[in-house]
Amino acid sequence: MATLSGKRVAILTENGFEEVELTSPKKALEEAGAAVDIVSPQKGKVKAWDKDHWSIELPVDEALDDAKVDDYDALMLPGGVLNPDQLRMNKKAVEFAQQFLETGKPVAAICHGPQLLIETGLIEGRKMTSYWSLRTDMENAGVIWEDEEVIVDNGLVSSRSPKDLEAFNRKMIEEIKEGEHSPAAYAPGPRH
Repeated sequence: MATLSGKRVAILTENGFEEVELTSPKKALEEAGAAVDIVSPQKGKVKAWDKDHWSIELPVDEALDDAKVDDYDALMLPGGVLNPDQLRMNKKAVEFAQQFLETGKPVAAICHGPQLLIETGLIEGRKMTSYWSLRTDMENAGVIWEDEEVIVDNGLVSSRSPKDLEAFNRKMIEEIKEGEHSPAAYAPGPRH
């Protein structure tokens, strides 16, 4: 497995993230040697959702208000229905994700996680996947949407659902190991 020693990854989340979509990538990143911070607008802890019920709570390592993109090498966005919907309405969360895309740092989003990326206005023309119910939203944002277990587009990694976690984790780690990608490959400016 690729070594990520010296790399620091932000996992941006709200309450209601799908448990396995945070815990599995976090474990894979840590096993590859990365330092991983859970970044959230929530103070103290964030609460997971597990299929159809509330689940574990995890400590927040860095408040979103204090988090700086310069401190991180990559961004990971777990899904869940509640989590991305809350984040996409949070201006600071949108700006945080936007800065990763603008600088060409790797971004990995699974399931409903790409909802936040729609709000950045920076995914037009990008090849991505997501949970199937987001397909129309993604295409309306200008994404070239494909039904694949994992898609990599110049440092942007996306997958459909928890069943794709093995492939998602592997590609996420590969992209983080490669480092920053050319920001010129990202679509310019927010859409209006």
